[in-house]
Amino acid sequence: MSKLKLKSILRADFLRKEDGAIAIETIIIFPVLFWGFMAMFSTFDAYRQYSMHQKAAYTISDMISRETLPIDGAYLDGAHTLFDALTRTPQDSSIRVSILQYDGQNNRMKLDWSKTRGSSAALEEQSIRAWTDRLPKLVNGERIIIVETAASYDPPFNTGLEQREIKNFIFTRPRYAPQILWTDA
Repeated sequence: MSKLKLKSILRADFLRKEDGAIAIETIIIFPVLFWGFMAMFSTFDAYRQYSMHQKAAYTISDMISRETLPIDGAYLDGAHTLFDALTRTPQDSSIRVSILQYDGQNNRMKLDWSKTRGSSAALEEQSIRAWTDRLPKLVNGERIIIVETAASYDPPFNTGLEQREIKNFIFTRPRYAPQILWTDA
């Protein structure tokens, strides 16, 4: 048998038989399907983490807004621990609580106090001036609680989502007292 005749017999035989077609298609498609499921899982997990972080930040903001007594370092430590527990954050997280007062005569915000836990720095008066589009309209002398949280997020699979920091910026008005006080006691 010549080489050319052998090729034509194999080609004709290969084109007519369909015995292994499903197995070959499965081998070709399975990695794409597996990657697709991993990508969907990673995307869902990222949205879940963003939602948990936002709900935890709102919880801490609401908790502080209901205080009638001055809060202290132990209270803020507890709030930071609560944030970590609610978000199930194994990585480093930070929380910053600031109280601002609106000065209607000068049309600007003033910083009453700002305290942090974790790696973030305390808020400074100069930083507030750039927040005009982030804060609601207030009346003269009104105070507002700003809770900022940050935590790193590492996706479970490497499917295109990169490691990032989830940040939240929540503002709330004090509920039962005109202002929230800080004590170093």
